[in-house]
Amino acid sequence: MMRRAELIRNTNETKVDVTFSLDGEGKAEIETGVPFMDHMLDLFIKHGLFDGTIKADGDTHIDDHHTTEDIGIVLGQAVREALGDKKGIRRYGNAFVPMDDALAQVVIDCSNRPHLEFRGEIPNAKVGDFDTELVYEFLWKFALESRMNVHVIIHYGKNTHHIIEAVFKALARALDEATGIDARVKGVPSTKGLLT
Repeated sequence: MMRRAELIRNTNETKVDVTFSLDGEGKAEIETGVPFMDHMLDLFIKHGLFDGTIKADGDTHIDDHHTTEDIGIVLGQAVREALGDKKGIRRYGNAFVPMDDALAQVVIDCSNRPHLEFRGEIPNAKVGDFDTELVYEFLWKFALESRMNVHVIIHYGKNTHHIIEAVFKALARALDEATGIDARVKGVPSTKGLLT
């Protein structure tokens, strides 16, 4: 079973091209025009043991908002498509990830009921040239388009880069757990008999 998707989103603001496989080896090719997001997405692919190519060309001469948001949209859609009918998946995933001074947790339900709950503080408005408020925008669009319930909890941390890195690694590991196949699961893991 190939749990893989290829999607292109082309607007007046951005062009985003994503190839994504849930069952990979952590191989990533990332080129978004937003260097900090390149780093975070590379971590996401590597630590989730996915395979993915994420290319974006956006209006970064204005700022990084549209590009970051649209990557969240297309990556979320790709995850949803790669999941297919969701038969045999674990459905839930939970990961704690420490990064030096920071500890982040992400909990996921592949529920088809999109929601983002974001608890905790990102202490600085910028990491380098990147506006840290865009982390929330990316995560919200990812949750919405993947149709997942995503809870992000920043337990503590001082260094902004470390905090965000812990969040992306925890997202990867929680998603890997939630989308993993469990041979004991017959059909979809829902008493409704439906997760689509």
